[in-house]
Amino acid sequence: MQIEGSVALVTGANRGIGHAIALALLENGAKKVYAGARKPETITDPRLTPLKLDVTNPEDIAAAAELAQDVNIVVNNAGMGGGEAQLLSGPLSTAREIMETNVFGPWEIARAFAPRLAAGALVNVLSVVSWWPMAYAPGYAASKAAEWSLTNSLRLGLPDTLVVGVHCGFVDTDFSAWTSAPKITAQDLAAQTVEALRENRIEVLADQFTRDTRVALGGGIEAVTAFQP
Repeated sequence: MQIEGSVALVTGANRGIGHAIALALLENGAKKVYAGARKPETITDPRLTPLKLDVTNPEDIAAAAELAQDVNIVVNNAGMGGGEAQLLSGPLSTAREIMETNVFGPWEIARAFAPRLAAGALVNVLSVVSWWPMAYAPGYAASKAAEWSLTNSLRLGLPDTLVVGVHCGFVDTDFSAWTSAPKITAQDLAAQTVEALRENRIEVLADQFTRDTRVALGGGIEAVTAFQP
């Protein structure tokens, strides 16, 4: 699709991957990018249009859809980690919050903006953990697996919209600051996402770890978990 002259909305655009994608869209010719954030005052780049948007708040989503009626690209980037949601102990409240943010939030956004995305694009920022299980962060892994399934369903339900799933391993942002594993930059991921939009590709496999994991899916859980970041 054509980026030049487009109008985009990026959720969670105040930092990290979302901020990088918002800027990449502008640098590639988008005429306006709405930068969604729970606290719009954290959007300080004058090239971006701040938009109050908590993806777990249906009222925020409805208001955003009413305001941003010129949008033809939506990027669902806002997300939540939550390693404190343990597999066999502790409350599941954090896991439920993760699901609200990572699954039901993007789903609600897609519903609200679908009428504006014919001949446009919907991008869901997913993860290699859509396929790679994490015993130490099961809530996050389960949410990304569910969001991948949702992304595939949206492709069927929105046949006139380019639906892109962006899969990556660790990205050098605050979100992954806890690990010394190899990382790509947010700018690299953003560039690959914009390239996929231009080429009408439905999937981004942003690093070798992600590509290897994707190929290993047919070999079962043993083959998938044989790859380490």
